[in-house]
Amino acid sequence: MKRTGRGALAILALFLASSGALRVGGLAGEAFANSNVETEVPDPAPVAECAAPPAALLKALNDREAQVRSQEAAVADRMAALTLADAALTKRMEELAAAEVSLKEVLTLADGAAEQDLARLTAVYEAMKPVDAAALFDAMSPEFAAGFLGRMQPASAASVLAGMAPDKAYAISVLIAGRNALVPKQ
Repeated sequence: MKRTGRGALAILALFLASSGALRVGGLAGEAFANSNVETEVPDPAPVAECAAPPAALLKALNDREAQVRSQEAAVADRMAALTLADAALTKRMEELAAAEVSLKEVLTLADGAAEQDLARLTAVYEAMKPVDAAALFDAMSPEFAAGFLGRMQPASAASVLAGMAPDKAYAISVLIAGRNALVPKQ
């Protein structure tokens, strides 16, 4: 068998080599041609001297500088006002905190005094004869009477409830029993 592919490959290589030689030769010739031409370098342009800025530009710059100074002064005034407001607010907050502490002390005293009054009045009701206390508790509203009976010793409260009208004693018992019904168990 004869190989025909080798001859075609050789011809193709010959074409590529001749194409490369022509290109290199063309570039070399052009380079030689350009080396003989005298090149002129133009003289640099003369440097223009900076003249004084035009009056309009100078005026615009001065106006802008005045505007910036005015804005800086306004910002400085605003910062001074904010500093004063902050100091006044801090002072007011301190006064309010002191007033709150004072109010808490007054409320604590008032709560303590009210508790002492209720304890003293409960002791008075406990010291009364059960029949007299029952007549007094019958005249009270059930909510008011339940408050005192809930604070009394169980034996004294039982004696007073026993001397009261049954419907009134029942209403007071329901109020005392339901007072803590809605308190969470856990």
